[in-house]
Amino acid sequence: MSLHRAGWLLLLALCSVGVQARGASYAAPDDGARQLLLMLRAPAIHARPDAGYVDDYEHAPGRAARARIARRLADDNGLAVRTDWPMPALGLDCFVLEARDAAGVQSALAALARDPRVESVQAMQTFEVLGATKPAAGDPLAPAQPSRAAWNLDALHTVTTGRGVTVAVIDSGVAGTHPDLQGQIALHRDFVDDANATRSVPERHGTEVAGLIAARAGNQLGIAGVAPDAKLLALRACWQTTAGDRARCNSFTLAKALQFAIERRAQVVNMSLGGPRDVLLARLLDVAMQRGATIVAAVDPGARDGGFPAALPGVVAVAGDRTRPLPFPAYLAPADGLPTTTVDGGWGLVDGTSFAAAEVSGLVALLRQVAPRLSSARMRDALGGEPALGSATARPLPIDACAAIARAGPACACGCRLADSRETPRH
Repeated sequence: MSLHRAGWLLLLALCSVGVQARGASYAAPDDGARQLLLMLRAPAIHARPDAGYVDDYEHAPGRAARARIARRLADDNGLAVRTDWPMPALGLDCFVLEARDAAGVQSALAALARDPRVESVQAMQTFEVLGATKPAAGDPLAPAQPSRAAWNLDALHTVTTGRGVTVAVIDSGVAGTHPDLQGQIALHRDFVDDANATRSVPERHGTEVAGLIAARAGNQLGIAGVAPDAKLLALRACWQTTAGDRARCNSFTLAKALQFAIERRAQVVNMSLGGPRDVLLARLLDVAMQRGATIVAAVDPGARDGGFPAALPGVVAVAGDRTRPLPFPAYLAPADGLPTTTVDGGWGLVDGTSFAAAEVSGLVALLRQVAPRLSSARMRDALGGEPALGSATARPLPIDACAAIARAGPACACGCRLADSRETPRH
């Protein structure tokens, strides 16, 4: 047995109570109300010669001492430690604590926030994916792929296909055996059930999102993704609910997936989900953007403020409705009747901003191939700039994909036409 595997087995044994709680409780809709996230300071990544410790957490410097502190804090506040995870991108260890009931969470939050040993503390929050599957009669691929015509993808693919670009799909599980996704997924990681760590968990929403981004081209099957040569990190942070179309995530599972995407240097991070503003996730997203990743998130059409993380400054927010003003800049992409890969190995039609965001993640991967060093701000310039806010609102901006590739440069696509006459710096 390798030392690496032995270390993981020891970690799983020590955290067996927490692992069982995650596997059994994360799908229950009301358990999150009894949980909170406790952050304790940990050594910065550069403090260790191996520059990180997620894959060998049991031997992280001071880990045992921080675990003891977390247990004492939990005991003092009538809580139980359920599990923990390192967040080296923030120099923290994150602990999941659980109260007997929801009422106990609020008093514990106030007490822990005053404790000098605590870096920060917050309630566990719930997020949902923002798409739905639509049953299609007859041939599900009869409609043309809207983005193929709207974005002139055939012309774009003569210049860029997303080759060499890594896209992290933070979502429910992806069916990697689907014929249109075989070979497209660099790795699977399960952050909902750590006991299942590296195995694929085929689920509906993640499979549909993955197909829109990077379904294989030229295999005479189904569809072609917007970026068919991009490689995907299938990071399961959400789980399918009994409602079928919906998948749910929480602060902790999403934070673990984001930490992993940062460590793996994903150039694009797709988050086709929405929920309340979350301090821990906002901190991780800011770090990811500072390190060069482009975050693409779906606008929540049911949230007055457009939802989080779409509303976070710097994120490429994607809407499907041109008529609805938003309190932050956003881009418009096709969101209705989109053919994509399904979890049963076939193809079907989907609706929703989840899938509009997936298409834009694919387009960002195309831009990343032709301009690998494009910053987040200049990525938004390439997509067409940002709509000016008037009276604190703006309407989503349609994307001219050919112009976006020309602005990003130095590639020439669609005759190098620009949507307007202004020149934008290419790097």
